[in-house]
Amino acid sequence: MAQNFRRYMLQGVGTVVADVPDGGNFDSYDTLVGIHMTNTSANAITVDAYIQHTINSVAVNHYLIKGAPIAAGGALQLLDGGAKIVVQTGDRLWVKSDTASSLDVWVSAVDAIST
Repeated sequence: MAQNFRRYMLQGVGTVVADVPDGGNFDSYDTLVGIHMTNTSANAITVDAYIQHTINSVAVNHYLIKGAPIAAGGALQLLDGGAKIVVQTGDRLWVKSDTASSLDVWVSAVDAIST
């Protein structure tokens, strides 16, 4: 069975949350295999990343990381050592920085990992 690899890129994320996939939810059981966050500013920043899903019509946030510092020009690899996160239909990944236009994010995923 062929794997459907996907990549999602966000550039210049700031103090307003940005989402992956952009403007929509994941549409199946997918697996996040990489989340890389880079500080593009000249100063240290603090970042959040969480997955939002709905339980009984209520949106619930589950933080992957909250208030994590990234040095100027530095990066943070959220999934490492073979770690993976399974998302399902309706889930969405959100990221945010405490500084305007300071964060680039690269997310690697396998789409429709299971039927």
